[in-house]
Amino acid sequence: MDPTDSGSAASEAGPRAQNPVTRKHRDALLAARLYYLQDLTMEGIARQLRTSRSTVSRLLAFARDEGLVQIQIHSPIDSAAELETAVSRRFGVQSHVVPQVDHLTEAETLDRVAMYAARTLTPLVQSGAVIGIAWGSTLSAMSRHLTRRPTHGATVVQLNGAANTQTMGLGYASEIMRRFADAFDADVEEFPVPAFFDRPETKEWMWRERSVRRVLDVQDRMTLAVFGIGSAKADVPSHVYSGGYLDRADLESLEAEGVVGDVATVFYRADGSSEGIDLNLRGTGPDLAGLRRVPRRLCIVSGIAKSAALRGALNARLATDLIVDEPTARDLLAEQA
Repeated sequence: MDPTDSGSAASEAGPRAQNPVTRKHRDALLAARLYYLQDLTMEGIARQLRTSRSTVSRLLAFARDEGLVQIQIHSPIDSAAELETAVSRRFGVQSHVVPQVDHLTEAETLDRVAMYAARTLTPLVQSGAVIGIAWGSTLSAMSRHLTRRPTHGATVVQLNGAANTQTMGLGYASEIMRRFADAFDADVEEFPVPAFFDRPETKEWMWRERSVRRVLDVQDRMTLAVFGIGSAKADVPSHVYSGGYLDRADLESLEAEGVVGDVATVFYRADGSSEGIDLNLRGTGPDLAGLRRVPRRLCIVSGIAKSAALRGALNARLATDLIVDEPTARDLLAEQA
C-alpha cells in the first residue's frame, strides 16, 4: 500500500487514526533520513517502506519543499575563487588558491599544491627564459609533476648553494634542477657552493672567483624565479631546517633576531625586513632586493604552519604570483583582518 494514500483511509477509521498530513511528514522524514544520512538507494527505501520507487521520489521532493531537508552545496572552486580575489587585493599578487579537500595529510596537501604549481608554471616558461630555482621540499615535490614544454635557449639556474657540513647536497639540488631542465629543454647552471659559509669574509672572497661570478651573472639575468617558503615550524619540515644546514646556535640566533622564514636560505622577519640578520652575511642565496627586480616571481606555499613565514615574504614583496592551499590562504587573511 502506498503510505501517502493510506492516511485518508485511516482518517475514516476512528479516533485513533493519524492526520494524513502528519503521516506524510513522518514518511517523508524517514525517507530523507534513509536517503541522505544512511545513503540508501530509492529502491532500498521503497522496500523498507513497502511502497514504490516513484513514491519515495515524491516523498523526498516533499521533504525538500516542506523544509524538512535543506541541501547546501559547498563549492570549493567558488570558495577558492573568492579567496584568490581577497589575497590578490590585500597583498598585490596574482594568487592561485588550491581548494581544500578534507582528510588530507600535510604531505598530501603539499603534493596537490605542487601539482597545481607545476601546471601553472608550464605556460609561463618561454624560449630564452632564465629561470631561477630555489631548492627545497616544495620545489622537490613540484619538480615531480612537471610536464614537458620544449623551449629554445632557456636556462635553469640554481639560486643558492646546497652543501653543508654533513653532505655536499649536490644530489638533492641537482635532481631538482635536472627535472626542471628536462621539462623545458633548458641548460643548467648549478651553484656548487655551500648553503652557508663559516665566515662572511669567505663568502666575500668566493664571490670574486670567476667560476662563481659566472653563475651570479646568470642569476642577474633571471626573468622568472620559482621558490617555496622555508619555516622552522612547518609540519612538512623545510629542507634547510631538517637537512643539517643549521646548528643550535644558528637557530637560536634566528629566533633572537625575529626571523619567521626564508626564501632560498635568505632569512627575513615578519615585517619583511632582512637587514642585520647575521646568517644572511654567510648565506649564498640571492639578495632580496635583487630578487624583487626579477620580473616574475612564483611563490609556492603549502601548510598553515607556514602562514607567518608567507606573510613576511609578502610584506617583503618577494612574490608577484602566489600558489597556496585554501586553509593557509584563509589564515593569511584572518591575521590581516
